[in-house]
Amino acid sequence: MQRYILSRLVQLVVSLLVVVTFVFLLSRLSGDPVQLMLDVRATEEEKQALRVWLGLDKPLPVQYVVYLRGMATGDFGMSILSRRPVLEHIGERLPNTLTLGVVAMFFSVAIGVPIGVYSAVKRGTALDHVARVIAVLGQAVPTFWLGIMLILLFGVWLRWLPPGGKQGPESFILPAITLGYFTAAAIMRLTRSSMLEVLGAEYVKFARIKGLRERVVIWKHALKNATIPVLTFSVMLFVIFLGGAVVTETVFAWPGLGRLILEGIYTRDYPIVQGGVLIFSAIYLVANLLVDILYSYLNPKIRYATPGA
Repeated sequence: MQRYILSRLVQLVVSLLVVVTFVFLLSRLSGDPVQLMLDVRATEEEKQALRVWLGLDKPLPVQYVVYLRGMATGDFGMSILSRRPVLEHIGERLPNTLTLGVVAMFFSVAIGVPIGVYSAVKRGTALDHVARVIAVLGQAVPTFWLGIMLILLFGVWLRWLPPGGKQGPESFILPAITLGYFTAAAIMRLTRSSMLEVLGAEYVKFARIKGLRERVVIWKHALKNATIPVLTFSVMLFVIFLGGAVVTETVFAWPGLGRLILEGIYTRDYPIVQGGVLIFSAIYLVANLLVDILYSYLNPKIRYATPGA
């Protein structure tokens, strides 16, 4: 088991290194940030002086080594535009993204699980067909379009909710629905399929033979086992939320880490982009590692099937 965990840790480190390398190279293909920071009338001497001050005059391999050395010590560098540490920017924005992700995940589970259960119990009925249509729409509607429609309806026409920004608890509603609708549809479909499988199990039939009420059979006996894959799937979806929140945060002007990365791309602020993407990647890879370790405890065949484990 220890060898399995060690091998997965090595894979995590290698994956992070690959991500850092690609982001480092791709971010520098976007252009020279000096062109955005100086006036168009700036002389070449002024531009070169700024490049030297920012460390952009060094060859790319040197810049890469310097960045890796700093990252290994927890130094993600300074923002090119604000001249503040990148970790300060991330510390200001990441909690907003995490909070929005938690609210959106709660919405997804609260909507997806009950509808999925009822859809399985009422299989073939009108309710089941409606639920399946909702699921298909949830996975087909573009996130940006849904966000814009919600802003127009509830923020502009009805004026019930803030159209953007973080102004209070009510400002979470529209971005959480926009971010969570796709996942709610996925959870609903997974819950439905799991419930259909569980409802045909012998222990469910035995519970009914004992004379238990149908509500107890469904919500206590069947759902308890049907939610195991749903919970595991939800954990991974939450991590995907964090990385996929860029569009939602942009539509709703949400002050999160995804929007910070997008702003860094627009302004060619390399350290911001590199630090933000690295944080998202680290969260995703660590979550994958924890899920794999949990699976290996629950199913020993996984770790024995891994070479060298």
